[in-house]
Amino acid sequence: MEIRNLARVNVFLLAVALTGCATYRPDPLATTPNLAPSVAALDLYVPPVTAGGSPQILHAGQAFSIDQIGLLAILNDPDLGAEYGQAEQARAAMITATMLPNPQLGFSPMALLGGPAVTPSYAVSLSEDITSLITYRPRAAAARAEFGSANAELLWQEWQVAQQARLLAVDIYGSDLEIRDRAQELSLLTQEIAQVNQAANEGNLDLTAEAPLNAAEAVAQSTLAAARLARLQSWQSLDALLGLQPSVRFTILRPEVASLPANLTPFMATLAERRPDIVALQFGYHSADEQVRAAVLAQFPALSFGPSYGVDTSDVRSIGPQLTMDLPIFNRNQGGIAAADATRDVLHTQYQAELDSTEGTVASLQTNIAALREDLKQAHAAMGNAQQTSASAQNAYAQGSLDQLALADYETTALERELDVISYQTQITTDQLALEIELGLGLPQTRIAPIANSGNAPTHQVMHS
Repeated sequence: MEIRNLARVNVFLLAVALTGCATYRPDPLATTPNLAPSVAALDLYVPPVTAGGSPQILHAGQAFSIDQIGLLAILNDPDLGAEYGQAEQARAAMITATMLPNPQLGFSPMALLGGPAVTPSYAVSLSEDITSLITYRPRAAAARAEFGSANAELLWQEWQVAQQARLLAVDIYGSDLEIRDRAQELSLLTQEIAQVNQAANEGNLDLTAEAPLNAAEAVAQSTLAAARLARLQSWQSLDALLGLQPSVRFTILRPEVASLPANLTPFMATLAERRPDIVALQFGYHSADEQVRAAVLAQFPALSFGPSYGVDTSDVRSIGPQLTMDLPIFNRNQGGIAAADATRDVLHTQYQAELDSTEGTVASLQTNIAALREDLKQAHAAMGNAQQTSASAQNAYAQGSLDQLALADYETTALERELDVISYQTQITTDQLALEIELGLGLPQTRIAPIANSGNAPTHQVMHS
């Protein structure tokens, strides 16, 4: 009768356990590409990027700033679509690591086949791994820190995508200005060549005057073609980041970057609070530190303890504790402690190296920006002088005191000076964006990449690093 009752209890416990089990649901792969045919097909809803902030809804027909393009890349980059799955993997690992081990239930029935005995025998035991309980708190703390590190790494992935999109937008805007000027330069050369041909046909100019212009035209054509190809490649890369078909185009506003003070020491002092990759290293170090603590506690011999109840064949009943323990003769978890300690040392070094590297990079970028600004001032002055000289040359040409070849030289020189200004401005903006990223500024401090819910509409998971 007792055996039958115990069997019923086991069946009941099994049924309770099964009620909490997950079920299988298929998730078939797509069979067709899913690139958006237009900006209107993108996710244009930007959730709040600061605590207490308001959402932002972008419009498909508007011109986008470089920061808005960065946000669009976070919301729509196909590669970031896997971010939710990565976060769930990290969360699952944390859940697994923070779970207490299940108690072990033992049941050993022995049927009576013959002899002087009066009843079948059986034994029932219930035990728990005590060592796991001893190391639980540091292991759970390490797992939570690992989840924080994974979450911060995902935010850093978003930053990298947004930064790449912003830099491409800056490059495209600068390329548009360069192509405009190079096309104008080529048009001037073409006109000059036509005028030289006409003058040569009329006998007023030797045909050899056309040779330098033809050479300059060939160079201008080649340079313009290269600039157009570079812009096309930048557009294709930007469309890919936004999840757009490679032929989609939209208007980009003039790039503007918030100015930073000359003294960046306060920003450097709080860098570890803002930059996601450094935050991830902090979490990683805390996790390693807790793992060292857990490894030290795991020196305690493996121990299982719990009650045991049994009935022998003479119907004698007994109950008492059951203890199982390793004898720490050979293994006292020396290897686990050494491995955990080494991992902590590596992360400690990596964290300090990243801070040192950032300080050096910030100083270098500041120096570069200062030098480029001086170059830009000189380029502006040179452009102004070249434009004035070009205007004077046009007047002289109209009065017949200057030939077409000399006029073409003056006009193309003015355009080249303007191209120098565009190049310096683009490089300064690029370095300013890089400086923002190094200081942990300019991008959301929360994760805003969308996740797919049970329907087709996107939802967002906003997480602080």
